[in-house]
Amino acid sequence: MDKAARVGIRMSDLLNERLFREKLELNVAQKNRLLREIYDAETFTVEEILDKYLRYAGWLAPYITDTALLLSRWMESGYSVLFEGAQATMLDIDHGTYPYITSSSTTAGGASTGTGVPPTRIHGVVGVSKAYTTRVGGGPFPTEMTGAAAEAIRARGHEYGATTGRPRRCGWFDAVVGRYATRINGLDTVALTKLDVLDQCETLKVCVAYRHRGETLTEFPEDENVVAEAEPVYEEIEGWRAPTGGAKNESDLPAKARRYLERLEELIGTPFCLISTGAQRDETILCEDSPLMRWFPSVRSSLL
Repeated sequence: MDKAARVGIRMSDLLNERLFREKLELNVAQKNRLLREIYDAETFTVEEILDKYLRYAGWLAPYITDTALLLSRWMESGYSVLFEGAQATMLDIDHGTYPYITSSSTTAGGASTGTGVPPTRIHGVVGVSKAYTTRVGGGPFPTEMTGAAAEAIRARGHEYGATTGRPRRCGWFDAVVGRYATRINGLDTVALTKLDVLDQCETLKVCVAYRHRGETLTEFPEDENVVAEAEPVYEEIEGWRAPTGGAKNESDLPAKARRYLERLEELIGTPFCLISTGAQRDETILCEDSPLMRWFPSVRSSLL
């Protein structure tokens, strides 16, 4: 095999010092060239990295295994396996708003490509969405709020980066993106979070379509320029102006809050399985007859 094709380093390579050194030498040579010729920055030596990571190998060795095989055997033995994705659909390397994306598959299909578990073994997909929309960093954001409205939502929702503290961009719920995420991920149900952040809003807006050069678009555009130029078509919904925290069942929510939830479900074409109304574990409503309750019948008792 061509050495250049073997430059990627896997966790299992840490257990083979000769192979790890060989791959590390190739990586260091490539990275040092970039650091030296492009960034005019300090370079690295193989030995300083090798010594450190061989120590890590000693600590990690008991936990390094063929993960795909391990998961397959667990499932064959009757265990339920839950995969949790990171980031969001619109940051997916293939289906996100390029170039404002991450470098991995953040959609549901990433569970198969990342673990080696075949897609036929995945029996259900749960999406997670806020009751409004946020985005970190650059990129198109048709429903973005500005001024006092954005500041109020950001403050009530504590919308700041957990590591950097950077303020998140906040906007109204975008049902166009919601429908797109439902289709791309094959969502069976959605867990809706931070409903309580909207408790003080007199009027809520929901984006039901985009308008671009006189055309109304109800599906998310593939053309990044269209997304950047699109104007949201809003539907206004009366706010409930009452606290939702402490609600144990959907029937405990204000009637106007229930109507808001019903409209979102209708627009994205997916039922909710869970609604959070606060940061505490018990500030969670589990929706009756949702797919989540059928998959994990014991989940209700675990939250009580």
